[in-house]
Amino acid sequence: ASLIEMLHTATLIHDDVVDESYERRNYLSINALWKSKMAVLIGDYLLAQGLLLSLNQKEYDILRIVSDAVKEVSEGELVQIQQSRKLTITEDKYFEIIRKKTATLISACAESGAKSVLASDTVVKQLAQFGEKLGIAFQIKDDLLDYQLSSVAGKPSGNDIKEKKITLPLIHALQNSEIKDRKRILSLINKGKSNSAAFKSIVDFIKTNGGFDYSIQKMHEYRDQAIQILDNFPESDAKNSLKEFALFTTNRKQ
Repeated sequence: ASLIEMLHTATLIHDDVVDESYERRNYLSINALWKSKMAVLIGDYLLAQGLLLSLNQKEYDILRIVSDAVKEVSEGELVQIQQSRKLTITEDKYFEIIRKKTATLISACAESGAKSVLASDTVVKQLAQFGEKLGIAFQIKDDLLDYQLSSVAGKPSGNDIKEKKITLPLIHALQNSEIKDRKRILSLINKGKSNSAAFKSIVDFIKTNGGFDYSIQKMHEYRDQAIQILDNFPESDAKNSLKEFALFTTNRKQ
């Protein structure tokens, strides 16, 4: 648990640096307090401490799981940065990015937990799949929260638009809109129009073209797939807790 928490915190710190985000859960981010150079070093330190923790405990399987997760998260971030320059991301590419950036980490949490109690290879694999499905649902929910017109999500609303991150609600809306409307919205994003009027215009465009409804549907699909994986396990408090966690993931307000 300590290893995963240090890894998660390190990825959040690095993410805020890359995104130039200065707020996290309604508090100043590390890079806002101590600038990016210090934030990068703090993130690196936490990552190293986490990896050393598993090494010192001779948990080599968990070290491999976590190292693979770090690699996947980094690859996902690189792909996302590359795509933000083009504004032409497809739905398939979007799911590739969130699988690497977010789902991989949650999958590693579930897989590491199973490994730590010497579960069978089958159980380890099933819990890794549970984490991946739930991680995808989690990220879709995060992307939906970013389109709220008020900042109750723990970070400023519209941040993805400011950073030219095209997420599922907008991807679907762009694919199902008239050419002239599509060009208008992409122009707003490309020019860095981040005022409230421009943001509301983008939100209205997504709503009109079914982007929010479609994203909610996909989010529920992945959440339900995660819960179905749990049906392979006998009834227990742990199983019930994981089900509650899956439901919380998609029902949360921030």
